[in-house]
Amino acid sequence: MNCEIKGGNFPVAICDMAAGEALMCETGAMSWMNGGIKMETSTGGGLGKMLGRAFSGESLFMNRYVAESAGILAIGACSPGEIRKVDITGKPIVVQKGSFLAMDEGVNLDIFFQKKIGSGLFGGEGFIMNKLSGNGSVLLEIDGGAVEYDLAAGEKMTIDTGYLVMMDETCSIDIVMIKGVGNILFGGEGLFNTVVTGPGHIILQTQPLTQFVSRLAVMLQAVKK
Repeated sequence: MNCEIKGGNFPVAICDMAAGEALMCETGAMSWMNGGIKMETSTGGGLGKMLGRAFSGESLFMNRYVAESAGILAIGACSPGEIRKVDITGKPIVVQKGSFLAMDEGVNLDIFFQKKIGSGLFGGEGFIMNKLSGNGSVLLEIDGGAVEYDLAAGEKMTIDTGYLVMMDETCSIDIVMIKGVGNILFGGEGLFNTVVTGPGHIILQTQPLTQFVSRLAVMLQAVKK
């Protein structure tokens, strides 16, 4: 995947596609294209994968863009932030719902079930996430900016709801209840935090869209009063 990311805080990934090259994208991700690029809508691997994407919060179908002759395909983000290209070379990654934008055909998109039910029910990232494996590149959408860490074995990162974008499959995820009645009632952080334990690489986002929308809704409600 040969892409150049432009647009600053309103990013778009402009991919140069050679003849015969193909990319799999989320429906609605295409911003513009030229040359001999043809779009095909499919289940992206059969009924099972289609239903898995639905459970993980992604669209039922995927769009496959094939370059019958050389051209460009621009893939846009849905909200202000970043588009990050991640190379997968045999080591799977796990991403939260809504982060996936596009991938090479050498990459497999599957559902990832969190091993601990509590993590899925209360951790904010969802019980079902997306697992990307194989060989190739993927494009991830990040709300706000991206901050990356490499966690050593046993090293933990405590994360507020919605801030986790990606982690290596070697990492584990759990939830912990915030300690102290005063912290729970007046701290403004809710009841639970997500804890990711290494070893592995993680990507966090600085402004989850869900939190931004919630704050904006509160402000608009205050203005109406």
